[in-house]
Amino acid sequence: MALLTMRHVPDPILRQQTRRITQIPANMKQYTDDMVETMHAEHGVGLAANQVGGLQKVAVIQLPEWDEPLILINPEIIRREGEREVEEGCLSIPGYRGMVKRSERVRVRALDLNGKMVRIKADGLLAQALEHETDHLNGVLYIDHLVSRESFWKITYEADPPEPTDDEATAEEAQESQQPQESQEPGESQEPGESQEPGESQEPGESQEPGESQEPGESQEPGETREESE
Repeated sequence: MALLTMRHVPDPILRQQTRRITQIPANMKQYTDDMVETMHAEHGVGLAANQVGGLQKVAVIQLPEWDEPLILINPEIIRREGEREVEEGCLSIPGYRGMVKRSERVRVRALDLNGKMVRIKADGLLAQALEHETDHLNGVLYIDHLVSRESFWKITYEADPPEPTDDEATAEEAQESQQPQESQEPGESQEPGESQEPGESQEPGESQEPGESQEPGESQEPGETREESE
């Protein structure tokens, strides 16, 4: 399989009517496989031949939940029912969307790759795709069905915040390293068993008074000073 070149507005081939296929050529399977691969690469659900430069009346459709694509040769809509407004886009008009009028239900007939006649009843997204692709094959674009001129807009995307550069990251790390370390508050007692730093002096009056006896069986922890008795 190979990717085909997409045609975009204002390429005149998009306004040309495609030709009916009277005899299915031997390379039609390869051609439709290439169309399907191109459709997948463009993240679409449908593709008509003139969107990739062909003038054969053939289209492919594959909805997101489908395992296999639908190949339609000489498709034509034989019945439409109801009307609705739906949002729509097109691979040949990238970057834009619009509100269009579409049928609620359609009936389509076409040939498959074996030349067998198939009939399809559809609603929802499939009905929308069938109308969209058969329009393409007749030189019609979805912008011809806009609800109003104001119902056509350009798609905008929010840009992701830029990643910090190496210089910015280094500056942030240097700033964090310069933050003052937390010091011990005056009068805050040292936890039992916590060793005194070399050169650290003992506060005056912190020593044990003469004659003060230690309680029987009470052992003094290394480095622990006793408080003055009240």
